[in-house]
Amino acid sequence: MAKAQAAKKTNWFAIWVTAGVVIALVLVTVLVITLNNAAAPKPLPTEVNTPSASNIDAETGAIHVGEGTDNLATYVDFMCPVCGQFEETYGSEIQGMVDDGSITLDIHPISILDRQSQNTQYSTRAANAMYCVAVEDAEKSLPFLQQMFAQQPTEGSKGLTNKEILAIASDVGVSGIDSCVNDGTYAGYVTEMTAKTPIQPGSSGIGTPTIAVNGNVIANSQLPPAGQLSTLFQ
Repeated sequence: MAKAQAAKKTNWFAIWVTAGVVIALVLVTVLVITLNNAAAPKPLPTEVNTPSASNIDAETGAIHVGEGTDNLATYVDFMCPVCGQFEETYGSEIQGMVDDGSITLDIHPISILDRQSQNTQYSTRAANAMYCVAVEDAEKSLPFLQQMFAQQPTEGSKGLTNKEILAIASDVGVSGIDSCVNDGTYAGYVTEMTAKTPIQPGSSGIGTPTIAVNGNVIANSQLPPAGQLSTLFQ
């Protein structure tokens, strides 16, 4: 009889342990969902806000750097590894030609690789930030581009966060653009300008980097060896 009564006793300890485990699992699940939602960037706006600054051609999206007679236009996606290689190969030479007054550099930040950033729309966010910087401080446009490629994320990764992009801007001396970057002020404009990117000879669609010399788009195979970029203007 005593054994039967003992068997009928409720095992409250086991019940409380089980309940505690369930509650803990629920809390962990809620925490993970909350953290993931907090980490995910908010959707970018689609309305077109045209940047207004004397160094930006609102019609073409070109960010002008320098005042040289010859013109070098570069269409780049900040997630594009070949764009990073282009900057590594020719960046210092381009800087030199801008500094000595040989060329005007037209930077076209475009977005064709959002699909390669795990739904964070890194290409568009980075291009938007490029316009934010150009509007705020024209002289910091090229240093910002250089540092964005120096810290370029791997294609297929989530890309840099807005906080990290703002830190790069701060490192080159630009502040006061937090809302512009976080709100994606020029995201719609980036999309509109991307569609206007010229097609390279021999290509069937938009690619990066796309290079134009004095208005003439060239194939990347026409690019000279490092240190000889000036030959494009001869």
